[in-house]
Amino acid sequence: MKKKEIYLADETATLDLGAQIAQQFPTGGIIKLHGDLGAGKTTFVRGLLRELGYQGTVKSPTYTLVEPYQLADRTIYHFDLYRLADPEELEYMGIRDYLDADALCILEWPDKGGAYIPKADLEINIQMHLAGRIACLEYC
Repeated sequence: MKKKEIYLADETATLDLGAQIAQQFPTGGIIKLHGDLGAGKTTFVRGLLRELGYQGTVKSPTYTLVEPYQLADRTIYHFDLYRLADPEELEYMGIRDYLDADALCILEWPDKGGAYIPKADLEINIQMHLAGRIACLEYC
């Protein structure tokens, strides 16, 4: 297990971190994002998607639970489990179908998914720090 801390001075730094992480996942994987509301989790996802060539709007899927992105020859699923009332809801929505080995799954608020969420390849915890943020990366 490898851990790394990165200071993110501003939104651009958070977008850049997303771009750097995108290069580390040329195929599928699971990235879990932790942090308070407004910490920059969706900004991170926007940076990752932009690096992979996505030009559209990237919004937090708070109400839809998942936002799919089809990019060339790969699929990325961006989950936001903040409003999940019960982890079992994931079973009803067919979570297993999303967790395909070829898809990159990025999950905000993954703890709300309980045992339905498998082990991550990378966990990122973004916390407010001074005028910016600290991103703690843990490769599993």
